[in-house]
Amino acid sequence: MTSQPVRVLDLFQQTGAYHKGHFRLTSGLHSPEYLQSAIVLSWPQHAETLGRELASRILALLPQKDVALVISPALGGLIIGHEVARALGVPFFFTERDADRKMSLRRGFTLKPGDRVVVVEDVITTGGSTKEVIDIVRAAGAIPVAAGLSSIAAEEPWISASQERR
Repeated sequence: MTSQPVRVLDLFQQTGAYHKGHFRLTSGLHSPEYLQSAIVLSWPQHAETLGRELASRILALLPQKDVALVISPALGGLIIGHEVARALGVPFFFTERDADRKMSLRRGFTLKPGDRVVVVEDVITTGGSTKEVIDIVRAAGAIPVAAGLSSIAAEEPWISASQERR
């Protein structure tokens, strides 16, 4: 049995998670399209498929395949981050905002210096939350090796591999 390539946008359309119109995003930006990741990710089989696909694409970009863990900002990145971690066979951590609205690593999660970390998000508009997570990773001495997201109105998930410095 050969598997068909995953068309991310098809999954969003099939589940009613892809919308056209005029949308004012949380960031204040405007968009003619909107992807409601929570809807597509509410289907466990689609969350698993997207997680496996994103994990595969991330590994394909990394010269060194050793990833220590996946980390995502709560709340949006929780499901897809967990699925990517599952596909990679590594632990999953998440960050969340504290009482002062500052992104932080809580609940006993601890990054170790040298850990190679993948940051996963569901949707990126300005990149602010993703940057905050990357800053937390770097502050702990860990190495953000890639960032990826499950949803973008395109044929593929977006992925960026960092340029590692030794």
